[in-house]
Amino acid sequence: MSTPEPSRLVTLEDIQSDPGILAYIQMGDDYLGALGYTEHGLRHANLGAHIAGNILRRLGYDDREAELASIAGFLHDIGNCISREFHGVSAALLAKSALVRIGMPFPEVALIMNALGNHEEEFGVPATPIGAAAIMADKSDVHHTRVRNPDPATFDIHDRVNYAAKRSFLRVDSDTRLITLEIDIDTEVSQVMEYFEIFLSRMQMCRRAADVLDARFSLVINETRLL
Repeated sequence: MSTPEPSRLVTLEDIQSDPGILAYIQMGDDYLGALGYTEHGLRHANLGAHIAGNILRRLGYDDREAELASIAGFLHDIGNCISREFHGVSAALLAKSALVRIGMPFPEVALIMNALGNHEEEFGVPATPIGAAAIMADKSDVHHTRVRNPDPATFDIHDRVNYAAKRSFLRVDSDTRLITLEIDIDTEVSQVMEYFEIFLSRMQMCRRAADVLDARFSLVINETRLL
């Protein structure tokens, strides 16, 4: 007897309360903490979910696409529980098992898998609105609260740039379809050029993601438009 296809309308709340998924996120954050990386736990996951869904809602996509973008935004880093290398691919495979178990239909599972497997700037290619929104949500999260290292004297460049970012906000203009990442950087902690040293490839990926959404991407740092 064949197994029936899942057919449940899975929500972000279902994902946020699933013990297996929460365990993956916790393990991934613990692992990256041991490696000295910034925070990649529930704060990052929940913010990614909120921003990704908001992008599609503001740009006029339907509620289900926005919900799937939120789910992708929440799940995108679960692969870190296995390894940092190719964590997007690992995330896609872990998400597949979890989402099928919860009851999400296979076409939606495929959309989430594609979004997760393509969110790494080293090789990812945004191909759907859901994937593009998840990418922009992930790459826009630069903020001082993500820094774990308590000693500024030992900061590496990633710690410095994140610690210097006192405010970040992804603004979506529905009328002009302009998506603007606004960041306030304390230049006594890190120079703006250091931001570009480590985040240029991410900003380029955001521009490609905006193209998928029939939108434009802009970067404003300290009230100066740079992209």
